[in-house]
Parts: sequence; structure tokens; C-alpha cells
Amino acid sequence: MCGRYSLISDLTALQLRFDFENPVHEYAPRFNIAPTQNVLTVRWEDGHNVAEHMRWGLIPSWAKDMSIGNRAINARAETLADRPMFRTALRRRRCLILADGFYEWTGSGKARQPMRILMTTGEPFAFAGLWETWKNPDREMINSCTIVTTTPNDIMRPIHDRMPVILPPEHEAAWLDHSIEDSTALSSFLTPYPPDMMETYPVSTLVNSQANDTPDVIIRAV
Repeated sequence: MCGRYSLISDLTALQLRFDFENPVHEYAPRFNIAPTQNVLTVRWEDGHNVAEHMRWGLIPSWAKDMSIGNRAINARAETLADRPMFRTALRRRRCLILADGFYEWTGSGKARQPMRILMTTGEPFAFAGLWETWKNPDREMINSCTIVTTTPNDIMRPIHDRMPVILPPEHEAAWLDHSIEDSTALSSFLTPYPPDMMETYPVSTLVNSQANDTPDVIIRAV
């Protein structure tokens, strides 16, 4: 599962890294991104990468109301092709969800310890995402997304039994490519990220509240 993450990288650096040129309005560093909030994504449109804020929590086009998205912040890689909520998006509406770290909790009860997981280089990366468009009762179009998860790698296994799919840079263009619709081919991208390229460290319980969206959240806990 992935229920919190960060994106504090400079916008210019993100534009260069993920090859989008369109303006991104109201971008600000985020230390503690939570479900139902707007998140920065990249999708393929008219031959170009396009950056766009989407609501985190996928709302299928057939939903009666948007609350269903609150339960769809993650999608299991193993069942994407079978679930009606995700299978069309898998074929036709894939995106990158930009991040530079995420959080997971280990332990139980009051002893639960939040951990921050990131690249050893500290560089931004892309979660494999799916997106959909939903029309609310006022006829407003709302784009929403979900993060695909997979089995954990060696660095994540002691912390949690799932991890978000992090796409290697060389797979990002193929993930966005509309011409690829075969679920078997797409599944080949949905594997655990190499653990030797990742690191983790404990952070304070400030991250437990989404109201805490400050640099203090990412400081290593003593």
C-alpha cells in the first residue's frame, strides 16, 4: 500500500526529468501528500507528455458519486486486468505520478514507526498510475488517479507486504504509450524496484497527520 508521499523537487527539474513543457499552475513543494488531494501527474496527449494535477483516488466514469475514489488510492498490479474498476484504464489511461519519497509504517499500535523511503540519490521518480475522468452532478469533469502496487523488494519487506510500483526511467515512455494495450506486456513493467537503489529511515509521527505538511516531516527521527 502507499498512502502518503512527498514531492519537494524543483518544478524546473521535474520538467526536465519527465519531459513536459506545459505550464503547471499552483505548484508547491509537498512533504506529506494524502489521499483525495490533488497530485502532480504526467500523461501522454497529442504526441507530448502533459503534466496535470489529478485527484488522488480513482473515480471510475460510471460511479454515482466521488466517494468511491476514497477507497481506490491504490490498485494491485496482479488484478488490474480483471477488475472492472481498473481494466479499461490499464489499457488506455496510464500516467506517471511524480514523487521523491513515500512513507510506510512498521510495527503495531502505539509503537507504529513511520518510515520514509526514497532513492539513494534523492532524485524524483514516477509511480505507475492509472487515471479516469468522472463527471460530477454539475457536469464538471474531474480527473483522478490511483497508484499501482506490487510485492515488496528486500528493503520494503521488513516494513510492509506491498510497495508502490516505481517505474525505471527506461520504462516510463512505454507505460504512457497508448499503442500498448496488451495486459501481459504491461504487467512486465509492474515489478518491485531494485532495492540497492533505495534507502529508508525513520521519521517522526508528525507524518501521521496530513495537516503536517512541512519540512519537519522528512527529518530523520533520533
